[in-house]
Amino acid sequence: MLLKTLPLADPGRPDLSSPLAFLRWLQRDQRRGQVLATCWSLLETGCQAALPVPVGLGVQAVVDEDSGALWRAGVLALVLAVLTGLGTVLLHRQSVWNWIHAVCQVRQLVARQASDLGAGLSRRIATGEVVAVGSGDVEKIGWYVELVARLRGAIAVWLAVSAGVLAVEPVLGLAVLLGVPVLAASVWPLLGPIERRYSEQRALGGKATELAADTVAGLRVLRGIGGEELFLDRYRAASQKVRAAAVRSARIRSLMQAQQVLLPGLFVVGVTWYGARLAADGRISVGALVAVYGSIAFLAAPLRILGEAAHAWSVARVSAGRAVRVLALARTEGTGDAVLGDPARSDLFDPATGLTARAGELTAVVCGDPDVAGALAERLGGHVPVGGDGRPEPSARLGGIELDAVPLAEARAAVLVHDKEPVLLSGTLAALFDVPSSGRVDPWEALAAARAQDVLDALLDGAQGAPDGAGGAAVMAAEITERGRSLSGGQRQRLALARSLLADPPVLVLDEPTSAVDAHTESRIAAGLRGNREGRTTVVFATSPLLLDRADRVVLIRDGAVAAAGTHRELMRGEPAYRAVVTRAEQPVPAQEPAPVGEPVRAGEQP
Repeated sequence: MLLKTLPLADPGRPDLSSPLAFLRWLQRDQRRGQVLATCWSLLETGCQAALPVPVGLGVQAVVDEDSGALWRAGVLALVLAVLTGLGTVLLHRQSVWNWIHAVCQVRQLVARQASDLGAGLSRRIATGEVVAVGSGDVEKIGWYVELVARLRGAIAVWLAVSAGVLAVEPVLGLAVLLGVPVLAASVWPLLGPIERRYSEQRALGGKATELAADTVAGLRVLRGIGGEELFLDRYRAASQKVRAAAVRSARIRSLMQAQQVLLPGLFVVGVTWYGARLAADGRISVGALVAVYGSIAFLAAPLRILGEAAHAWSVARVSAGRAVRVLALARTEGTGDAVLGDPARSDLFDPATGLTARAGELTAVVCGDPDVAGALAERLGGHVPVGGDGRPEPSARLGGIELDAVPLAEARAAVLVHDKEPVLLSGTLAALFDVPSSGRVDPWEALAAARAQDVLDALLDGAQGAPDGAGGAAVMAAEITERGRSLSGGQRQRLALARSLLADPPVLVLDEPTSAVDAHTESRIAAGLRGNREGRTTVVFATSPLLLDRADRVVLIRDGAVAAAGTHRELMRGEPAYRAVVTRAEQPVPAQEPAPVGEPVRAGEQP
């Protein structure tokens, strides 16, 4: 069995027309594995089904007092036993391979989708739903994909046993040929309830996962306002709902499993009773009766596989539907083959609002509604959010070319969007700064522009054995905890800003990059940002006068469109609506919410 390096170099392009089509695509994508698993299943189950034949021959040899036939029957039984063991080992190895391959492939597809959609993914589908697809649903999908090969082997062996028994005794053969499908079909009435209850369990589990993720992400804030118990009670209630749904689902599954034991048992008893009557009447020999009985008793194994396949199909279809829902989210309806000109010399235009960010200038955008600002920032980066009517909003244009008609990698290389809540992954500072960049800005310049010296001091203080006055290598080797939880909100914000400045894209979009720092630090960051991005196209979403006064041009967005444009001082004098948003003297449009409380206060930050 050939091994593959995981993760896969390319997880492929799945068929997302339906859940069934997606499952079929997964099977087709591992044709070799499916064929091998089917062959080993035939070897294992075929030898198991044939094993009663030498047993029957041996019994008949004893009855006939034929020692030669007894030896031949013993050798045949030994060969079949060895082949059965070999088939079992090979089938297990190949089934596990198929299962792991399918699971990893789906997980990579989900991860690729999350990467393609970027921050817009969480606005279109709950984070808990994505987590549940990448954890629980892939297990069910992999189970079904690997089971299909075993199902093929079970059906083939059932047909072979039916043909063999039919040749020995037509009545028994017909009973086997027709009885097994009837027994297999008896589980189908339970599939509907199983699928409905599993869907309910799956939906409740996704909500509980989402609630847990939100609680963990905001744990420090919750502790600051004393809200841990409230959210803990909510999670307990959600968890109990999942438990109750799981119990209801388990009841149906236990009923199906009981049926899979009872009905085949009754079938074997009935067939054996009829065969014994035939042997008593002398119509078949004792050896033939033993062989027929053993083969029919063996059919309990294929019947269990049929029942398992029915159960796997019912849950895999639900899980595949969830996966298809995530994977079918489209970034764009464009062709993806357009070519950009020189991004550094191209204006960035948003047709939805009429906003134009001129090439080489620092443009500040003022929105009274943070949701409008977030959607606009996302759209400027080439991520098309879904509007209220369910259709994608128009794409931003860079140099007259729609970003969503440009290959994703090229669009992201041209325009970098710095989210309002950027994520810091665990690792060293050097790993955090290991991002594609132009090379024009080095890490120390980026950190200086973001005024992040106290962040470096905090990282060194947290490093075990770091000497006082440690050099650059020690600083870059300092460890950052997951999501930067050991840092304050303002420190995380400045470290993420330094990472974006280091990348030095032709166009940089910053969404509230200084919302968690005090006025003095914000003023210094504004000066550093201005100097670092001199001559580069930069768009800053902000309402702080300290940032707005540094901009070449300020644009006011109101009611979803450009309402005014000019310098900060011009708009303060001539635009009451702008003045109201910036000074918060009155609220003609919804104001931004205050920064979360509960973050630790560090030097140079507001409490």
